[in-house]
Amino acid sequence: MNASTGTFEQLNPAACKTYLIGRAGNEVAIIDPVLEELDRYMSLLQERGLVLTHVLETHTHADHISGAAALKDRTGAVLVMHEKAPARCADTSARVIEGDTVSAAGIELQVLHTPGHTKDSVSYIVAAVPAGPANPGQPGMAFTGDALFLDDGGAGRDDLPGGDPGDHYDSLQKIARLEGSLVVYPAHDYRNRQPSSLRQQLVTNPHLKPRTRDEFIDYITELKLGPADWMKDVLAANYACSIDPKAAWIPADGSACEVKGTLDLGVNDQRVDAITPRQLKMRLEAASTPVLVDVREGFELDGQLGKLDNVIHVPITRLAKELSALEQYKDRDVVVLCKIGGRSYTGAQILQQAGFSRVSFLEGGMIGWRNAYGNKNG
Repeated sequence: MNASTGTFEQLNPAACKTYLIGRAGNEVAIIDPVLEELDRYMSLLQERGLVLTHVLETHTHADHISGAAALKDRTGAVLVMHEKAPARCADTSARVIEGDTVSAAGIELQVLHTPGHTKDSVSYIVAAVPAGPANPGQPGMAFTGDALFLDDGGAGRDDLPGGDPGDHYDSLQKIARLEGSLVVYPAHDYRNRQPSSLRQQLVTNPHLKPRTRDEFIDYITELKLGPADWMKDVLAANYACSIDPKAAWIPADGSACEVKGTLDLGVNDQRVDAITPRQLKMRLEAASTPVLVDVREGFELDGQLGKLDNVIHVPITRLAKELSALEQYKDRDVVVLCKIGGRSYTGAQILQQAGFSRVSFLEGGMIGWRNAYGNKNG
């Protein structure tokens, strides 16, 4: 927005994004505040003579303690959350559901229930302001929380308590059907990406790539690493509406809510080699065979896809902590396996960062192997 149509500003210097909006004189609303920035928010309101009427949460956050409860306590603002939000401090009259409209600071925000990252995730949609004699107009806005990030950031992870990739797929279909000119404003961005239109995101965002529901679930499952323990403590603090910045230990700012965000710094940027099923079969028939590391969950090894002989099983959720079990293979050829290649790519990155010099991942995973050779080693 601009001076002629109201107030709009992103307030935070770090990866968590907080938005200040308003069109009714000095009245404003804040979306997704962060507790550690509380004093700065209060100073801004006082210095500009602004009245905070509403605080809107897109979901229960897992990577930071929310400032919503503290802002409500300090200002008396109405706290808006989805009806499934476990936080006790959301106003009963402001528990929203799909199709509701929130009237805040002169703005009408349409509520879109967009679960997947959490069960209580919502997106707030603000319609465009038409151009007229007194103003230049303003594109519509979509405050998507962690349901949709920008460009290659994809979206928030679905492996936290309450997460569900199937629900996330359904939510993304809702978002994709919205007006393409809407500008997407997510709750996080970790690499200085700039807000752009939904039309642009349909081209650049991998979460919006055309897929069936089952294909999307496989895509997310292959990327899943499991939540960091500290994130569970943050969720508990936000369930309890804590206003104590020390209620949970939080590491230095990182891409925790992105898929693969709790990997050690630098892993995500590494390139690793792929090996095809045919190439692996040839290596298995050679005199010196590679070490096979399967990073799927235990139940998957007994499932329809089966497993290769002599695999070493270390689930991706434990791999970084159990590298000592593989230390003896550091100078051997190592091939990492999973279902379709996503988790094995990540596993190969972890091993490579740990000093394994001859590591690759099976392209297409066990699905590719089974399509070529059935459940046999060759």
